[in-house]
Amino acid sequence: MDGAIKDYNSYFGTSYDTSSDKFQNYYKDLSLRVKNREVDLLIVVNMFLTGFDATTLNTLWVDKKLRQHGLIQAFSRTNRILNSIKTFGNIVCFRNLEKEVNDAISIFGNKDAKGIVLLKSFNDYYYGYDDFVGYKALIERLISLYPLGKKIVGEQAEKEFIKLYNFILKTKNILQAFDNFIGNEKLTPFDFQDYQSIYIDLYEKYRKVASGDAESIEDDLVFEIELVKSVEVNIDYILMLVAKYQEENMKDKEIEVKISKAIDSSPTLRNKKDLILRFIDSININSEIVDEWKIYIEKAKEIELDKIIEEENLNKEETINFVKQSFEVGEIKRFGADVARILPPTPMFGKDNAAKREIKKEIVIGKLLIFIERFFGL
Repeated sequence: MDGAIKDYNSYFGTSYDTSSDKFQNYYKDLSLRVKNREVDLLIVVNMFLTGFDATTLNTLWVDKKLRQHGLIQAFSRTNRILNSIKTFGNIVCFRNLEKEVNDAISIFGNKDAKGIVLLKSFNDYYYGYDDFVGYKALIERLISLYPLGKKIVGEQAEKEFIKLYNFILKTKNILQAFDNFIGNEKLTPFDFQDYQSIYIDLYEKYRKVASGDAESIEDDLVFEIELVKSVEVNIDYILMLVAKYQEENMKDKEIEVKISKAIDSSPTLRNKKDLILRFIDSININSEIVDEWKIYIEKAKEIELDKIIEEENLNKEETINFVKQSFEVGEIKRFGADVARILPPTPMFGKDNAAKREIKKEIVIGKLLIFIERFFGL
């Protein structure tokens, strides 16, 4: 333990030890870092069973004979539902605890609770059970009703596609916890991206932008965008493809198609597509992809921000600082002195002046929101 804490101190710049006071502070600090996802793997013995709640914790490895209350406590570390992506926890057992699990559920829940508390088998989710339509049948229905290359015609057909794809996303999210799913996805990655592009096109079609940055969807439609984002590609993957394209002397059309499909299937990268494609057009066989990408993005940011500043007659220095701060915190302030400082000077008093200033502020904030969303993460 002394050695582990010494390594911890060295890594995080702390000064804990196993003395009673400092160990408690170490425990609290470690708990917080696990919750904040600064620590990926935590090995414990009879600890963190109570008073610890990290909703992002998703897997527990067990190599100990657990029973009754202790088993429920331990397993409960992973059962905090976080969002539509994390709807269950994974327990990896190196001992056979099936009887102990069933006994504990019977004691602390009820004797029929097993089917509610535990996930069903891979085959149940893949092939279906009772009234539950399995993943295999869902994909077959998708291919049959909505073949790729054929346009979905009519609002009712579009909504039926959305509902079907929602079921597929949710079922696939569960199946990815099973090793058996690897190689049994039924669709190629390319086909998944094509279907996902259709899904995102419909999301953008039916989404209604309300005041500010709030969004609403037609009452009878639900989009599982969080599930889409959980498997979407990131800019690092795109740059890897660009580097591969460069290695092939910019002649491999298949890589070009792969890049385009990956961007179209990503809710996060779609509004950056023109930036990425212009960058690809600018490179040559001697380009240092990562370094030149950073330079290219910084220049593009500067040009687009200067355009907003000029169009809206903003205070340039204050706007640059405002945007820099927004990137650092990951969001944009809508109120306060920081916002007021970037706006052009206008008379403060008078009903009409106040209304015009408020309209101007909303226009500027709207443009900066689009700008920050476009360049965030690049």
